[in-house]
Amino acid sequence: MLETNMEYNVYLLATDPNNPCRDVIHSRDTNLKIRVYCLDNERFEANANEIQLFGYANNKLYAFETIDISAEDALDVVGAIQWYADYIDFPEMEILPEDPRPGHNIAM
Repeated sequence: MLETNMEYNVYLLATDPNNPCRDVIHSRDTNLKIRVYCLDNERFEANANEIQLFGYANNKLYAFETIDISAEDALDVVGAIQWYADYIDFPEMEILPEDPRPGHNIAM
């Protein structure tokens, strides 16, 4: 009998009651925090010291930016975004490494 021990990160969501597009994903077991932006509704300026990823869900473009990222948490970023995609009932969200809007995909 093969037994596998898989660890799953548990994520929590902090919401802003005044702005439904300002969710923050928190990892329960690490220091990982990711701010969610709805790019259709708000301006987004990328912080060069953080990781940014993007994704479309329900015809809306989202940006995900880490908050005070540490090297040991960097590998969990995609998993946290996949968790959020499930949370918003769009598990098929494609996670993009660059901003897909015209003129915004300038690599730094």
